[in-house]
Amino acid sequence: MKMNTKSLKLLIFLFVLNSITLYLYFSSHPDYFRRRRTTQTTPHSLPQFHSSFSDRTHLVSLPNSNKPWPILPSYLPWSLTPNISFRSCEAYFGNGFTRRVDLLKPSPEINRKVGKGGEGWFRCFYSETLRSSICEGGKMRMHPDKIKMSAGGEVLESVIGRGEDEELPEFELGAFDLEVSGKSKSDGKKLAGEGFLNEYLQKGEVSRHTMRDLIDSIQLVGANEFECSEVRVAVSWVEEPTLLITRFEYANMFHTVTDWYSAYVSSRVTGLPNRPQIVFIDGHCMTQLEETWKAVFSGVRYAKNLSGPVCFRHAILSPLGYETAMFKGLSENIDCYGASAHDLWQKPDDKKTARISEFGEMIRAAFSLPLHRQPSKAGSSHNVLVVRREDYLAHPRHGGKVQSRLSNEQEVFDAIKRWSVSNNMECRINVVNGLFGHMSMKEQVRAIQDAAVIVGAHGAGLTHIVSAAPEAEILEMIASEFRRPHFALISQWRGLNYHPIYLSGSHATPTLVIHKLHHILKTLGC
Repeated sequence: MKMNTKSLKLLIFLFVLNSITLYLYFSSHPDYFRRRRTTQTTPHSLPQFHSSFSDRTHLVSLPNSNKPWPILPSYLPWSLTPNISFRSCEAYFGNGFTRRVDLLKPSPEINRKVGKGGEGWFRCFYSETLRSSICEGGKMRMHPDKIKMSAGGEVLESVIGRGEDEELPEFELGAFDLEVSGKSKSDGKKLAGEGFLNEYLQKGEVSRHTMRDLIDSIQLVGANEFECSEVRVAVSWVEEPTLLITRFEYANMFHTVTDWYSAYVSSRVTGLPNRPQIVFIDGHCMTQLEETWKAVFSGVRYAKNLSGPVCFRHAILSPLGYETAMFKGLSENIDCYGASAHDLWQKPDDKKTARISEFGEMIRAAFSLPLHRQPSKAGSSHNVLVVRREDYLAHPRHGGKVQSRLSNEQEVFDAIKRWSVSNNMECRINVVNGLFGHMSMKEQVRAIQDAAVIVGAHGAGLTHIVSAAPEAEILEMIASEFRRPHFALISQWRGLNYHPIYLSGSHATPTLVIHKLHHILKTLGC
């Protein structure tokens, strides 16, 4: 009875939260554009406009076939609090993009038109905490022939030996353009000046900032020059909201998770009512990780695979994965701790976040995996997932050999397996062999969410813990050469219990690992 009452309260909470979110969204989207009347001068020649938080998301998307957002237990509204504290957890992981800058604003008489009429528009939302921007524009045209890079989307084996520089984009001036009034004095000019780029799209530690380069390539053109070729039968436009993304370390799980997170945040910050399409502005070949891109979002295409100029009704430029808090936390102190959305809804705390949990639930929901799971009872069975590293061909420049992080991995796994059937604990231990290279992405995520304890040597595969169950325990074996905080931090930001074993080299003593595992399972009631 107590459990039923608790479940009922949770369902009522989720219903109320979802109702409030829908109200906030639709109340801020009564028409196509809503503008502030205050203007101020900006570093470059075009007029600029800054507005308060409440004006941030107001584009009504045209009817589309994009997937709906699932209802997530850890979801909190992304536009609820207008004054986000600098370097708070919400500023790092949520909606800290509170400074709006309009680079191109349509004329007043166009603002209420819905459909194919109207001029182009472009704006950015800047985060002082992350020092990066999410940008979006309407009536934006891409010229694939003015982007120098390989085609992308090929089968890996067909492009062995291809250089990384061939896969990353180089933009000619006019690779992208926006429509302006035929009488506009801005016709033929660049959208953004150097002052804007230096302030809102800072290079920082990134040697090649492709989002900055893309915006630097955008030109303004008159309506008589703004024509598009067909991208599907009888349609000249990509009607669905679309994220334009450039990936760097696209075959690495950790770096890809930062790209997924950036894309997810960009979608939420810009108030998209459905999951967007993805267009990769890069020439990378296909990888297994593309399975998750397709599951989480509404579709994936490669820019160079589109013929002729392509027009986007609504394009969103997602920041590089290097600009997310998940990556920045490796080099700067992000003092945040995971908490439940329910607790944060009742008592907001600048030092706590549920955003990584929300993101992990998004991945699970994308694969139609259950989000509401009851913790295992004391004395029942528990899955111990051992995440393994194995040789595989990752990308065109990879030799197929994975660098060992644990020299006696097989010995440790075998020892855990034997112990699981001979121990005297009060619950059954199921050891799962996490050979992710031989599992689909959905199977990997399912294995992670079903695990009570996740064990592994330091490696990108452990990034999957973003999707772990809230009560999961993380046991990481860390070789002396790889003393890096990736998974300690993700555990902290998720609110997961983290247990490191620091090795003097790359060899782990099986009895030490089992002793640590035994202690963890005892805390779970075994």
